Amino acid sequence: MKKVLITGMSGLIGGLLRQHLEARGGYDLSALNRRAIDGVRCFQADVADAEAIKPAFAGQDVVVHLAAYLGSDDWEGQLAGNVIGTYNVFEAARLAGVKRVVFASSGNAVRGFEQAAPYEAIAAGQYDEVPEGFARVTHEMTWPSRIYGAAKIWGEALGRHFADAYDLSVLCVRIGMVRKEDRPQQPRDYSIYLSHRDVVQILTQCIEAPDDLRYDVFMATSNNKWGYRDLEHARQVLGYVPQDSADTFREES
Repeated sequence: MKKVLITGMSGLIGGLLRQHLEARGGYDLSALNRRAIDGVRCFQADVADAEAIKPAFAGQDVVVHLAAYLGSDDWEGQLAGNVIGTYNVFEAARLAGVKRVVFASSGNAVRGFEQAAPYEAIAAGQYDEVPEGFARVTHEMTWPSRIYGAAKIWGEALGRHFADAYDLSVLCVRIGMVRKEDRPQQPRDYSIYLSHRDVVQILTQCIEAPDDLRYDVFMATSNNKWGYRDLEHARQVLGYVPQDSADTFREES
């Protein structure tokens, strides 16, 4: 049984991943969460409290760090939740001898590209202004949107440091738009939609990736016709092949 700690399990993606791993079997799951979660071993603490979270990491094989503060321009919240909190998670994992941290980065690490052509037109749903064969944004590129996006790039850079300095495997996933309704809600969603089924696929692939994969960054969206974030790297390294597409909902409407 692989021991997996999920931070932020009470969130949408945390709940989806829990359900998927329980159905798949072969995992001993724990949660690190600010509020109690029924039916699973749960350590109640805030990731901003370094000492309080340490017990959750003992004996874990993999940590999936999904807990995050989402207020895009609230510096104090970003500092506590996504800067200090992310450092605390990596450090607690290192001290406990955890083998891998899967870090939930964000598409906001590259959302700034939507200020420039042709990505601006794609986000607005103005596809007649998009040239054929446009260059997609790759995992090697950054252009953060708001403090939240910058904090996620900090997390990726911090992961690189921990991988290099402490031989901790760190895999970062730039998660696209995952909605409770599991469907696009506005024009921009048609480029960055990530289905429930696809988000748990790529997170599970990161959990199960070979031990010698020390550090990497992956884009994660579904197979959207107008997706501007390149998925080829995730396909080559992880075998990620999205099963869903935002365009299915366009055809239904």
